[in-house]
Amino acid sequence: MYQENIVSTLSRRSLLGAGAGIAGLALTGMSHAAAPVQGKIRLAGWSKPISEITNILAEPDKGFFKAQGVELAYLPGAGGGDAIRNMLAGQADVAFTDPGSFFMALDKGEKLVAIYDIYPQNVFNVVSLKSAGIHKPADLKGKKIGVYSLSSGTRQNLLVMLHQAGLKESDVTIVVTGLLNFAPLMQGQVDATAATDTGLAVGLRKGMGDVNVMQVRDTLNISSDMFVVREETLRQKKDLLKAFLKGYRDSAAWMMAQPEEAAQIASRRAIDGTNMDINREIIQLRNAASQPAQAKAGLGHFDLVALQKGADTYRALGMVQRQIKVTEVVDTSLLPGA
Repeated sequence: MYQENIVSTLSRRSLLGAGAGIAGLALTGMSHAAAPVQGKIRLAGWSKPISEITNILAEPDKGFFKAQGVELAYLPGAGGGDAIRNMLAGQADVAFTDPGSFFMALDKGEKLVAIYDIYPQNVFNVVSLKSAGIHKPADLKGKKIGVYSLSSGTRQNLLVMLHQAGLKESDVTIVVTGLLNFAPLMQGQVDATAATDTGLAVGLRKGMGDVNVMQVRDTLNISSDMFVVREETLRQKKDLLKAFLKGYRDSAAWMMAQPEEAAQIASRRAIDGTNMDINREIIQLRNAASQPAQAKAGLGHFDLVALQKGADTYRALGMVQRQIKVTEVVDTSLLPGA
């Protein structure tokens, strides 16, 4: 059990670390009438069970997936790249991952398809104390920068920001902070920290003080996370995946409509859920990030133009070598209402 002063600092992508790999968290619904069982979906996550994903953790209470005939199992991970690796290793059917990790896996020749845009808004940032005098990406040269893990979206998005400023990864010192989150920044062990909106919110609540925040969306505004599957899984389990996405969409819509109930469930189900005020703030931020950029688009909708710009940017910056045509690696046919 984490002590209060540690648990309350944990937030998105900060709950990464040893032992997360393949230990599963079985989730079965209770409150919704169950549909005839179609099968089991093993979801490889980027984190441990934290408040950001309360809509998934609420399955024993709400049964959104069970209502679609889906038995859900959540596999914790240590970053978006780890989620993909767990899936490719056969430990999961679906990866909860970031676009950068997706692009890099495609670049290595993996046969993958994105099927649902979880967070269409880019929530990544780089935070520094005002006393460090870091105002623009070029100011990061020669600095120590914290990331949650080397396989996380924090590192991928930091690299985008560096490259856009004409810097290479070797121009900075990357420090894996893991569970420590903003503590190394507050203690002067790093000059800046690559994080997200939820991480920043918790850091500010913990007395981080005056900070400068550089938003990655000002450099590259693409989605933060998506569901990705292997081409083979898509062919073999299309109906089951469609039911899974319907269950997820319903769970996301519930968290938007009932944030207070979600915060209460987070206090029981999330390992960082001890502070109700923080639960509410994190859930509010994730609800906002779940909204598609196009006002009339439904949950899970992809902005293919923005995603293509992201893929082209990764290639232009040398972060991937091959040209990626997103229309060939995104399948929207399984989206609810498609």
